[in-house]
Amino acid sequence: MSTYLVIGASSGIGKKLAEQLVESGHKVFATYFKKKPETNTGSPDYHYLNVLDESMPLDFLTESLDGLVYCPGSINLRPFERIKPADFVADYNLQVTGAIKIIQATMPRLKKVENASIVMFSTVAVQTGFPFHTQVSASKGAIEGLTRALAAEFAPKIRVNCIAPSLTDTPLAATLLNTDQKREANALRHPLKKTGTTQNIADMAEFLLSEKGSWISGQVFHVDGGMSSLKV
Repeated sequence: MSTYLVIGASSGIGKKLAEQLVESGHKVFATYFKKKPETNTGSPDYHYLNVLDESMPLDFLTESLDGLVYCPGSINLRPFERIKPADFVADYNLQVTGAIKIIQATMPRLKKVENASIVMFSTVAVQTGFPFHTQVSASKGAIEGLTRALAAEFAPKIRVNCIAPSLTDTPLAATLLNTDQKREANALRHPLKKTGTTQNIADMAEFLLSEKGSWISGQVFHVDGGMSSLKV
């Protein structure tokens, strides 16, 4: 049994991953911000955490961690001229500064195990340019750079990888997939002609956390229905 911390596990990919890790027999600490998910005896161990706070109270954790997953994110799609510089800063603070803070806070625990793993999230829009994606692409581009730099610095003790999905069926993407027409149009944009699910992304994250991914570090995995690399 391994021990994992999933930041931002109240919904979407983070929630699916945290529950999946518990089902696989692991100890999972999970954090929420706005609303604590309903729990039962087989649920992750949930704790409130605001990654934007100056303090980072993690006294609920055990002395060591096998893995850390940082899930908080946002999807703000607007024309570039309508985005204020402060909006870019706010998005960066949530997606990048928050990740930096939690990684620094958990480093002593991650260093206590062999083959510890960190997983972060980017987006297909970083490597494949889309209109109206400047805000999310700027922050997630920084996450990809952070992934590679930390992987080099932490090797061989801690592995660091990143997953870059396309639009996935989560509450965060609800307004983009809230009609049958939108769902069909989104599916058809992908070479595999379907929209990604939280299961698709959680499976990759669990693999990267596990011993099966023990020879992988510094990589950005495009789990995106073929969108980043296929023209069909």
